[in-house]
Amino acid sequence: MTTSLLPGKAIDFGRRKEFIQKSDRVKSVDFHPTQPWVLASLYSGTVCIWNYHSQTTGKSVKVTDSPVRTAKFVAREHWIVCGSDDKFIRVFDYNTMVSVKEFEAHEDYIRSLAVHPTFPFVLTASDDKLIKLWDWEKNWECTQTFEGHSHYVMQSAFNPKDLNTFASASLDGTIQIWNMDSSAAKFTLDAHEKGINCIDYFITSDKVYLITGSDDFTVKVWDYETKTCVQILEGHTNNVTAVCFHPELGIIITASEDGTILMWNATTFRLQNTLSSGLERVWSIGYKKGSNQVAFGCDNGTLIVKIGNSSGCDSVNC
Repeated sequence: MTTSLLPGKAIDFGRRKEFIQKSDRVKSVDFHPTQPWVLASLYSGTVCIWNYHSQTTGKSVKVTDSPVRTAKFVAREHWIVCGSDDKFIRVFDYNTMVSVKEFEAHEDYIRSLAVHPTFPFVLTASDDKLIKLWDWEKNWECTQTFEGHSHYVMQSAFNPKDLNTFASASLDGTIQIWNMDSSAAKFTLDAHEKGINCIDYFITSDKVYLITGSDDFTVKVWDYETKTCVQILEGHTNNVTAVCFHPELGIIITASEDGTILMWNATTFRLQNTLSSGLERVWSIGYKKGSNQVAFGCDNGTLIVKIGNSSGCDSVNC
C-alpha cells in the first residue's frame, strides 16, 4: 500500500533568532533527558550543547578536523559520545568537556551511534560495512562485531520491546536484524531499490514495526513479525535522511535532503503536516521523551520545534 503526499498543513516557522555564529552542517542532534540541552555534532568537527531555555550555546569542543557524523548523550555517566570520519570514538564529560576516552573503532567513517537504554553498551555503524558493540564497563572493549552488510552501514536501532536485538540499515538496500550475542544476522529484508539511510522502531497497539528511509525518496513501514512492508510513504522529492517515531505524539517524522520535514499519523499513515526547515537540507531528527519537542540538524543550523496545537520554534546556528 502506498501513501502519496496529501494536502498537508504548511507551518511557517516565523521569526528566527541566530546565536553565536552560523554553523557548518549539523549531522546529528540529541536531547538530554532531563536538562534543557540539545547536542549537535557538526561537519566541521565540533560538537556543541545548546541550552534551548536560555537560547545560548552552553558548551562546545573541537573534537577533530574531520566531520562528526554522530553524537549522543549518555546521561547516566554524564558523557557525550562522538563518532567521526577519522574512525575514532571519543568520549567527553559534558560538565567539563574534558576527554574521558578516545580510540580508533573502525577502518572507515563512523556513521551512527546507538546507546543501549540499560546496559553499558554502544553500537557503532560504519562505512567499513561492520557494526560493533562496545562495553564501557570493560574499558570500551569491543565485545561483538556484526558482519553481513555489503555496503556502508548507515544506522542501527535497538528494539524497544526486546533490548537484546537491534536492526541495521545499509546502502546495500537491506535491513538486517541481529541478536547482540551473535555475529550473524537473524534475518535480512531486501527493503529498498536504493540505499537505506535511516531506521527506527515503533510500537503501536503492542505491535512492533520498523520505519526505513531511502535514497529512492520513500519511507517504508514494516511489520516486524510478518517481515512485510505494510505502507509506503511518498512525499519527499530527494533522499530521505532521517526517520523517527514520536511515541507521545503518535506520529512518524521524516526528513530529507529536499529541506522538508513531513509528519505522518502512525495509525492511518496519512500526512498531517509539512514543514519547511528554512535551513536547507535536513540530516537528523531527535525528540525529547515526555515532551512535544523535536530537534532537527540541517545544513545551516539546529532547529527545535514544539509540535502541537500551538506549534512554534526556536532555531540556532551554534
